[in-house]
Amino acid sequence: AALRESVRFAGEFHMGTSKVHKAMAALVARLDELDIPYAILGALAMNAYGYLRATVDIDVLLTREGLERFKAESLGRGYLEKFPGSRGVRDTERGVNIDIVLTGEYPGDGREKPVSFPDPRVGAVAGRDFRLVPLPTLIELKLASGMTAPHRLKDLADVIELVRANALPASFGERLHPYVRERFAELWQAAQTSDAQ
Repeated sequence: AALRESVRFAGEFHMGTSKVHKAMAALVARLDELDIPYAILGALAMNAYGYLRATVDIDVLLTREGLERFKAESLGRGYLEKFPGSRGVRDTERGVNIDIVLTGEYPGDGREKPVSFPDPRVGAVAGRDFRLVPLPTLIELKLASGMTAPHRLKDLADVIELVRANALPASFGERLHPYVRERFAELWQAAQTSDAQ
């Protein structure tokens, strides 16, 4: 039964009809209705950039003011805090968790570093279905996260997959913050190697 459910979910996710996609559409509509700047991060952003990876939650970037307004206008109206005082919320209709990161916070270990989460008012671009961080920013955040948090090594693997999915040249590293360029060059080189057939 668990295997059947996993296969069903994967199929729905890759068709864009999963409960995660429905929750994302509802969230984006709510944020737009409230005129709250946002940017989608995480696996859904990677999907938008050509690397298909399923996820069971939504990662969204807000300003602190945007979070406060969203909670004031939305809690009890289809959204609940994961626990009292939690930053994250849950879409109660679809049972999907929404993880919220804030402008100015630091990826990975959370400690101060040259790369931080941008302000979605100026650091987001329009995608097909939602606003998201630009590809260079997404890669910078993933690199900074994987470089400073040993439990976030998947973020470094995601960079390899984004390089492959977008056929990024080595020179793409010049668009990134100097803090992450050396690691990008290493991962770019790793991305050029395919598994033996």
